[in-house]
Amino acid sequence: MDELLKNLANVPESIRTAVRNQGGGHSNHSLFWQTLSAAGKGGAPKGDFAKAITEDLGGLDKVKEEAGKLGAGLFGSGWVWLVLDGGKNLTILTLPNQDSPLTEGHYPLFGIDVWEHAYYLKYKNVRADYLKAIWNVVNWDFISDRYAAAMKA
Repeated sequence: MDELLKNLANVPESIRTAVRNQGGGHSNHSLFWQTLSAAGKGGAPKGDFAKAITEDLGGLDKVKEEAGKLGAGLFGSGWVWLVLDGGKNLTILTLPNQDSPLTEGHYPLFGIDVWEHAYYLKYKNVRADYLKAIWNVVNWDFISDRYAAAMKA
């Protein structure tokens, strides 16, 4: 699926929207579940990834702040992403609906699902509280390893 999303322009037009929506949803959520851990068990960014967070984005507190602002400002449904851009720099961005960073030429490391289904049962319509709490369950070991593998590729 990720290869299709990376090359969405080559997907036949008759199924391109379905691949973007359903395929993007599958890809996004598959990564999302791997980037979560039990509360308090996620560790902290490590190694070169921790260094890149500081150098590229000003530190983890800035990442949390920026992700919170972007997620709160995203109208409707979508995702806040921590990605490696084409130059292998860390970037935070938002995408609507089930759009994947792969279609934009970015490598997703961590995505925050801001569709209501991700937070409504616990946080009701207070997305900002969810955006603060999500950091308590981030699996930094998985994300750090994903970053290291991407940098070697």
